[in-house]
Amino acid sequence: MLFPRTETILKSIVEQYVARATPVPSQSIVNRYQLGVSPATVRNEMAHLEQEGYITRHHPSAGSIPSDKGYRYYVESLSDIRLPLTEQRLISHLFHQVEKELGEWLSLASTVTAQLAQNIAIVSMPKPADCQFKHLELVALQDSLALVVLILHGARIKQQLITFDEVISQTELTAIANKLNAAYSGLTSSQISAKGIGLPPTEQQVTDCLLKIMEAEDEQEYAEPYLTGLHLMLSQPEFAHSQRMLALMELAEHRNLLRIITPQGLSSHGVQVVIGQENKAEVIRNYSVVISRYGLPEEVVGTIGVIGPTRMPYARTISVVGYLASVLSGLASELYGRETSLS
Repeated sequence: MLFPRTETILKSIVEQYVARATPVPSQSIVNRYQLGVSPATVRNEMAHLEQEGYITRHHPSAGSIPSDKGYRYYVESLSDIRLPLTEQRLISHLFHQVEKELGEWLSLASTVTAQLAQNIAIVSMPKPADCQFKHLELVALQDSLALVVLILHGARIKQQLITFDEVISQTELTAIANKLNAAYSGLTSSQISAKGIGLPPTEQQVTDCLLKIMEAEDEQEYAEPYLTGLHLMLSQPEFAHSQRMLALMELAEHRNLLRIITPQGLSSHGVQVVIGQENKAEVIRNYSVVISRYGLPEEVVGTIGVIGPTRMPYARTISVVGYLASVLSGLASELYGRETSLS
């Protein structure tokens, strides 16, 4: 944790750099905040922030630019982030003007999010929640060949052949199945991967087979997302050079963009912020992502997010994504709740 005065200086650097896209000089901080200290003291604090990796400067007398670490500290210090009530009412009014059709809702959500965040917005169709392990059966066919019968929640049954490196009996297969049933009941593929229980080779081979089946099942559910706001992002200073502009356009056209930007283990509640080098994929590490799930947990879920430069108005973007996610969750509840009650 930083001392309060140092934290105030870092906050000032972040907010001024986000607003102006130019390095922040010490005199600007002195003018903006009545810190009760000399400009020399402010410069010393900035030197400390640079030494700790929160800001970067081209040389000691140059202005400061926040680093990914500085942005992360700033985001973690934010509290009580809410979209103004006037904008909430406007958004609610807009959604009441469109037809009660899912495509219309999602198209409007992406447009509104992009306009309010002034960056690229991406909204996916809601899909059945990530498949969950329910039950496993292993059936011996030949000496080292077995049939994997995987039952997923929602009565989905998947079958696949598996070949072991050694002869294995039905008794051994049943014991493996019983052990894995106890360990994986109710888990998603990402939860099974994260469990890491140190299995013997044969059991690990079965687990790898299960994961491939479950991940393939999850992959099939992804539809082309709604994407809006490329022109808004291209108008920002970071993309004044043609090379950066071209890289951004290639990113926006990426077929698996949604999967690339979604952090592993994205929670079904709340907004998550991924800053620069924190992104798992190399192609997105010059950007920040503000992302949230929406929908009905355990039933149908979609994703709404914003992609922008690391010089992003984080409080504003978090409030926009959070509120639109809540609006879409309400609409999904109305749509899918009605379908459930009719079935």
